[in-house]
Amino acid sequence: MAKLGKEALDDLAAGAVFLATGGGGDPHVAQLIAEQALERYGPVELLPPGELADDAYVVAIGAVGAPTVSLELLPSINEARDTLLAFEERVGRKVDAVVSFEIGGGNSLIPIVAAAAAGVPIIDGDGMGRALPEAQMMTYPITGVEPTPAVATDYKGTVTEFHTTDIMTFEKEIRHCAIVSGGMITSAEHPMTGRQLKESIIPGTVSFSIELGKLLRQHRGNAHRIFEPLARLFENSVYGELFHLFTGKVVDSTTAVVGGYDIGQATIAPFTGDSEPLTINIKNEYLMASRGEQVLATVPDLITIVDYETSTPINAERLRFGQRVSVFGVGCPRFYRSEQALKYVAPECFGFDVTYRAIEELMAGHPPQAGPG
Repeated sequence: MAKLGKEALDDLAAGAVFLATGGGGDPHVAQLIAEQALERYGPVELLPPGELADDAYVVAIGAVGAPTVSLELLPSINEARDTLLAFEERVGRKVDAVVSFEIGGGNSLIPIVAAAAAGVPIIDGDGMGRALPEAQMMTYPITGVEPTPAVATDYKGTVTEFHTTDIMTFEKEIRHCAIVSGGMITSAEHPMTGRQLKESIIPGTVSFSIELGKLLRQHRGNAHRIFEPLARLFENSVYGELFHLFTGKVVDSTTAVVGGYDIGQATIAPFTGDSEPLTINIKNEYLMASRGEQVLATVPDLITIVDYETSTPINAERLRFGQRVSVFGVGCPRFYRSEQALKYVAPECFGFDVTYRAIEELMAGHPPQAGPG
């Protein structure tokens, strides 16, 4: 069983932002809080799902709300700890481990804070293999795990309890809670047994994020230099193939907090020439990439934007006019291509008049802009 200490957090944060497809919350403040928690409580055990007992009791923990708010409504070390304590108090038992909602930027780090404070392991895996904006899109409810009992805390320490077996009702209730609490809350939800977790989790994503972050750090430089080592890394993972979609300059990026989400669009123009720009549709995450009528990638496959000069992944809330960027796409974990999962994560679920086609199919039919650089 591996130990997660402060030295792993830089790489975990960088790798998680790459996989988070623009969402999951900004990692900077969450990383500072995780560092503080590890200094106070010591390293956390990173437990592979297969080593968890079938009768273990596990809860998913993370932040819910619009990622932009996390840049203004700064969380503290207390919120994750107090949320887990409130959950345990209400269910009348201690948890044996915690697990992430998603391998999102900030949401990959919040469970570490809770695990350190409680002295329990964090599971090496998550419920999305990326970031997605709504609760019903997690692997846990899709495979039958009930969302409640659940609790949420806000920045003032207010605790809200949830009791419903219907995931869509839960999503509406917890989203409303986030909105009226200033835009962001911390939630402990989807309690499950070890057996249920092993049947639902996207495994190995925490350790893969650390490996990915290490590669990004070691190969820091412009995007065309990092493409080949990145592609090799993804070949040996739960993900599909890596593709270069586009390289250019951000000429427009607009988001607004609507209904508890960051909703918007970004436009990226090529460095030279007058060819068609790339459009990225955003709902917390980068959900669709297209050039005119040509769709290059859609949710649930991953779309990631990195700084062209440094290959540093860029969250949607930090995308700005004038940035020079490269856009990559990655095939999603196989689970999300199942008929069962696509009922919740296909492009139509986000309001797009587009039927899901795997990124490798889209790219085979419509080769994009030549490789980065």
